[in-house]
Amino acid sequence: METRELGTSGIHITPIITGTWQAGKSQWVGVEDAETIKAIRAAFDAGITTVDTAEVYGKGHSERVVAEALSNVRDQVVYATKVFSNHLKYDQVIAACEASLQNLKTDRLDLYQIHWPSGAFKSEVVPIEETMRALTDLKQQGKIRAIGVSNFSQKQLEEAAQYGRIDSLQPPYSLFWRYVEKDAVPYCVEQKISIIAYSSLAQGLLTGKFGPDHRFPPEDNRAKNKLFQGETYQRAQTALEKLRPIADRYQTSLGNLALAWLIAQPQANAIVGVRNAEQAIDNAKAGEIKLTDADIAEIDQIGRTVTDSLDDSPLMWNWD
Repeated sequence: METRELGTSGIHITPIITGTWQAGKSQWVGVEDAETIKAIRAAFDAGITTVDTAEVYGKGHSERVVAEALSNVRDQVVYATKVFSNHLKYDQVIAACEASLQNLKTDRLDLYQIHWPSGAFKSEVVPIEETMRALTDLKQQGKIRAIGVSNFSQKQLEEAAQYGRIDSLQPPYSLFWRYVEKDAVPYCVEQKISIIAYSSLAQGLLTGKFGPDHRFPPEDNRAKNKLFQGETYQRAQTALEKLRPIADRYQTSLGNLALAWLIAQPQANAIVGVRNAEQAIDNAKAGEIKLTDADIAEIDQIGRTVTDSLDDSPLMWNWD
């Protein structure tokens, strides 16, 4: 798979990235470690050499699963992990980094990201200058190679960038969720900041595997995803039917068509979660699809039949 530079860091990432939120098991149903390890390894074998995790995914469990899957090929992979919003004081960032290094059984984190801005989820508000000072110190020490942020607005991104080089932004971004295009994309293009999209398949909606009457159990985080609610969900079903003929032309799946569209957007790369090896191998194929400009435009317009009716909230879930 072709690689792309992460911001201006000199690190090269694959445009399709293995996501491991589900590997932490918290907020997910029916996830088994053995299957996840096989899936992460199958993704690597298929050419996806970049993997994204976080300390908060199962309180480090996801990071440990990643290490079990990839430790023997560590020098061939790019590890991206995140520090949560309740660990953004200077000493907390340093301690969180050390814990992630231990969990991942490595001496450096290729990309270390602020998972949510300070104050999120009722966390204590910490000046971004303090958090960035810790991150730049870790970078100077060689414990991290690049700094990224996740779930930041353009305004928050610009503020953080006053205190150190930011090489990536990780927002929710897909054909069915495009808030970031209105907010931070132009700035990221201008500043050569990579966009690492999460929920790039709209939590599975873009695969077409959920029928019109599908309901998630309440313990599944997707039960509160706005895209799975009411008229929005029905509009998505209609859009998927319009996308099917385009996917058929490329002899690919709906999901891979959506991923190919996403990684064709300016600065954009796509995180894709995996539950089993078969999914991982299939995800890698999306990195090889080259869409025509006409098809990108048609896909874009179909996607807007869903996104144009959404409100301006950047959050995809109706969390209490």
